[in-house]
Amino acid sequence: MDDLEFMQENELPCCAYHHEHPMLVEDVHLAMPQDEEMLRVSELFKVLGDGTRMRILFVLLASEMCVCDLSETLNMSVSAVSHQLRILRQAHLVRYRRVGKTVFYALADDHVKTLLSQGLDHVRE
Repeated sequence: MDDLEFMQENELPCCAYHHEHPMLVEDVHLAMPQDEEMLRVSELFKVLGDGTRMRILFVLLASEMCVCDLSETLNMSVSAVSHQLRILRQAHLVRYRRVGKTVFYALADDHVKTLLSQGLDHVRE
């Protein structure tokens, strides 16, 4: 039996002795995003961490919609939907286009579609 079989259920596996792999550490260090980039990614996930905003994004994954249709689909007030759309626009997750007096919202790009699709695939596994 190996050492992992004897570990307590709440323990994390670790090396049996202390050693370093300097080349590995250096490679990973060079691959790490800059602090500013990590902060921006963290902020992105904070925006995605809200259930209401996720519902809006999944509706927009299915179809471009105006605020009134989003409001009806989600059973929310137009004001509440507009507030959340403002946050999503600031995070560059949604875009809009104006047709006459109507404003249609859609996902900003394929990256957002991929984030949503992969997130859903992950939780469905």
